[in-house]
Amino acid sequence: MKQQLEELVVEMVDKGIRFSEAKREFEKRFITRVVQQHRGNLSRAAKDLRIHRNTLGKKIQDYKL
Repeated sequence: MKQQLEELVVEMVDKGIRFSEAKREFEKRFITRVVQQHRGNLSRAAKDLRIHRNTLGKKIQDYKL
């Protein structure tokens, strides 16, 4: 997995993708996956993500997930 991540980072840097864009996209996909795993239960998803439920709700709203 580390090798795949390294290759992805190299590709993104080579294509000129900014850190803020990369971080935002990663966070959106990560949150989406965890929420899906918990079938939309935000309390359980927030617990898995180790963030407050309100923070998760704000991120979902901000990212329009």
